[in-house]
Amino acid sequence: MKAYVFPGQGAQFSGMGKDLYENHSLAKELFESANQILNFRITDLMFEGSDEDLRQTKVTQPAIFLHSVVLAKTSGDEFRPEMVAGHSLGEFSALVAAGALSFEDGLQLVYKRALAMQKAGEENPGTMAAVLGLPDEKVEEICAEIDDIVVPANYNCPGQVVISGTINGVDIACERMLATGAKRALKLKVGGAFHSPLMAPAKEELEKAIHTTMFQTPVCPVYQNVGATGETNPDIIKANLITQLTAPVKWTQSVQNMIAAGADDFTELGPGSVLQGLIKKINGEVLTQGIS
Repeated sequence: MKAYVFPGQGAQFSGMGKDLYENHSLAKELFESANQILNFRITDLMFEGSDEDLRQTKVTQPAIFLHSVVLAKTSGDEFRPEMVAGHSLGEFSALVAAGALSFEDGLQLVYKRALAMQKAGEENPGTMAAVLGLPDEKVEEICAEIDDIVVPANYNCPGQVVISGTINGVDIACERMLATGAKRALKLKVGGAFHSPLMAPAKEELEKAIHTTMFQTPVCPVYQNVGATGETNPDIIKANLITQLTAPVKWTQSVQNMIAAGADDFTELGPGSVLQGLIKKINGEVLTQGIS
């Protein structure tokens, strides 16, 4: 079965989407529509922006969403997903690609989410770190023992969990992870403690926006980060999207459940190839490819 997956924050690069814009009329139309919806030329930042420009959450998220969704929209009849999933932000790309959200509504939600997350990150400073080489259970155990906010945020693949929380909490956790046998505990360059309780203010803002947005039944199951199960009920999809901001991304579990449901061919749509690598580490026997 054919599954499509969509990357999240961190996959961006200067020049992303430029070839699409220059060589495909529908792509150009969608990119220009996005410029109007956002009231600034995000295409200029995507095609010519510096790494620093693209690292701003309010730019990164709509840029990656746009690149991913435009790839799906310009694939024509070849794009026939039997299941989809996205990593964090990528879940919005997956929902638009599967017809649960319109392009316009998806972009507006992503931009509101990005602004809310950037604001929450400025008001409640925090950080994230990738922990390599420890079992998930050990990472959870160490986080739970620390008397500060630090939680597992991304279950990326076996032996790779990203933690999130206050700067102090993450620093203490990294020291303890390394002392317990982690191969690495690497702090990430991010604008906040995403998928942690520090994102609660952003969750409240996003909830209002989601409740006023029309969701349809998708053409195939969407494996959401919160429950790692394939959903088609619009009400459940909305509830999971709201919860997602302060809950961990269960990517390992999502991919395992997709494979159990019959997925054996994964295509990543969007910048980079991070998800292909993670999927191979989760199950080396499935096919993976990317379109960027």
